[in-house]
Amino acid sequence: MAANENAAFFIGRFKMIQVAIIGASGYTGAEAIEILLRHPEAELAYLTALPEECGNVAEVFSRFKGRCSLDIEPLDMDKLTSKAQVVLCCLPHKVSMGFVPKLLDAGLKVIDFSADYRLKDVSVYEKYYQKHTDTENLKHAVYGLCELYRDKIKGAKLIANPGCFPTGCVLGVAPLLKNGLIAPSIIVNAVTGSSGAGKNPSVNFHFPNMNENFFAYGIGNHRHQPEMEQIAGEIADENIDILFQPHVGAFDIGILSTIYCEPKEKITAEKLGQLYKDFYKNEQFVQVLGSAPKLKDIAKTNYCQIYPAVCKNKIVVFSAIDNLIKGASGQAIQNMNIMYGFDETAGLL
Repeated sequence: MAANENAAFFIGRFKMIQVAIIGASGYTGAEAIEILLRHPEAELAYLTALPEECGNVAEVFSRFKGRCSLDIEPLDMDKLTSKAQVVLCCLPHKVSMGFVPKLLDAGLKVIDFSADYRLKDVSVYEKYYQKHTDTENLKHAVYGLCELYRDKIKGAKLIANPGCFPTGCVLGVAPLLKNGLIAPSIIVNAVTGSSGAGKNPSVNFHFPNMNENFFAYGIGNHRHQPEMEQIAGEIADENIDILFQPHVGAFDIGILSTIYCEPKEKITAEKLGQLYKDFYKNEQFVQVLGSAPKLKDIAKTNYCQIYPAVCKNKIVVFSAIDNLIKGASGQAIQNMNIMYGFDETAGLL
């Protein structure tokens, strides 16, 4: 390689990736900002939100005072496309697909936090959400569960960032499904913190109703159930039936999932633990434990901690993640790192 070509290569390689966030005023937007402020190869270029939620980022989130001087602005598509190369789309379900086609047409890469590009069966999406208006891009979207779809993520232009509950569930059972060790019927019982409801206030999450309380919701119809079944089915190469029941508790962040499986053959706890250790031995962000995980241990991290156990001839798997990090913003940055060939842990440790 000639000297000038060599110089151009290194300049191109180490130029910072410019990142925009649409919907930067929410919980996941704030966590994405936090991670990107310490990212060695990417920097914030443009932050947007609804007009009533705009302002200097340090005024919207005082945690960034003295650390970030950007303004959160109303979306100007021309300004965004001139400043950014990749967009984190932190918008609600059904809203996101109104923006994603324009971003892709402008040549940007997109990591979408909504469910709009996760479900490949349009009829399933429309049952749980609304009519899908961007089925063309849906065909090309890559499901961004990094540990299982890394090869596809590398060349993707549109990433469907997984839901928080499916992340904890699927990572918890993937070794069993991949090795055909369990019956195709799974029960997932999970509890999340109040941040899972998002930033907008609601009656159930008003402090007097939430404090010292614990309750089930989405009974029999939670939108993450078909997402879990889709990905579990892809891993197992057969239809998987999942009964999913979420709960919410009076704490801020985290998801603890307890997953009940019927083994096809008897297995010892020792062999089960070794299976998981072997399956995830090269994964930076999955930790296989020797006892049940605790939410405080994964709070504010991108880790998923897993403990598989044998109980009365059943397999019970415990999985813990931070719903805003590994369940959303951290996983999005992990996806971005894979897309651009960065160290997968960049900004996340």
